[in-house]
Amino acid sequence: MAPGAEGPAEHLGGCLCGDVRYAVRGQPFRTSVCHCAYCQRRTGTAFGILPFFPRGQVRLTQGALSFYRHVSDESGRWLDHGFCPRCATTVTLQTEAAPERIGIAGGTFDDPTWFAVDRHIWTQSKLPWVALPEGVDHLERA
Repeated sequence: MAPGAEGPAEHLGGCLCGDVRYAVRGQPFRTSVCHCAYCQRRTGTAFGILPFFPRGQVRLTQGALSFYRHVSDESGRWLDHGFCPRCATTVTLQTEAAPERIGIAGGTFDDPTWFAVDRHIWTQSKLPWVALPEGVDHLERA
């Protein structure tokens, strides 16, 4: 890179206890808010927020993740959750449907305000008190 030239922005984040840290480079391929019953259960709240990046844009900078594989009762496909073995914060999500991408749990970024949401998915399962914003795609299923 030429002197003075800026590369893609790097964004940092990690788990609650700080044992696991990561860096992502550039913009996400897509950012989804998922309202499926599984994301509600795994997050303990109304939805999951997942910016997805090409695998080469994500690197672990500290610690190591443990993994849990869930097989969807809807699609039969697997989802691998990478989480901190100490504090159990979910940090990553990888899917059988798009193994070349890695989702990062949106709330684990040091600054979770930098990315924009492109779409809300599995809205058929959204909780009734969640209002969907205008200006982004809404998909009943994904």
